[in-house]
Amino acid sequence: MIYRSVRLFLLCSCVSSLGLAPSCLAAELPKIFNGKDLSGWKVPKESKCWQVKDGVLHVKNNADKQGETLWTDDEYENFVLELDFRFVSGTIDSGVFVRTEHEQIQIGISGSLKRDLTASPYIVGKGYPVEAKGVAELLKAAGWNTMTVVAKGPDYAVWLNNRLVMTYESETSVKRGPIGIQLHPDREMSIDFRNIRAAGLE
Repeated sequence: MIYRSVRLFLLCSCVSSLGLAPSCLAAELPKIFNGKDLSGWKVPKESKCWQVKDGVLHVKNNADKQGETLWTDDEYENFVLELDFRFVSGTIDSGVFVRTEHEQIQIGISGSLKRDLTASPYIVGKGYPVEAKGVAELLKAAGWNTMTVVAKGPDYAVWLNNRLVMTYESETSVKRGPIGIQLHPDREMSIDFRNIRAAGLE
């Protein structure tokens, strides 16, 4: 999906160099979650873990604590993604998959390290090669948080609540693929999402 791609890339490059969040892009980014249903997403068969109400995507493990991923129908190469998330209950372990299930931006508690690594990249085979900075000061335990992810080739950058907190160059990035939202298995947890927007970048 390409949406005013040249302009978006120039804006992203500008604000990235300043260490600021590309919040100026919010009005430019098209919604990939319409707030009414899960059109445009691949919903796991017979799943009840993903419910939409009043513009919010409610995500909760089922009784069997199964893990699932909600993938976009569209695939992306370079892109910018912005979403709001809110911790509801339990031990939150979620995240955003970047083109593949092997590379993720964490949201919540790392199952392996047992601490909050929101906005840090999890890379299969490498764990968390870098950790996001300043998250403890920025993350709202109650209430909505805004995360912005820019992926350009192997380069990832993440902003949390309008602050640049992480940059990383992945040696194992995938050129093209969908965006995924993770519901980690073996957890009792509930997390909400809203205002999910994304656009391709040149």
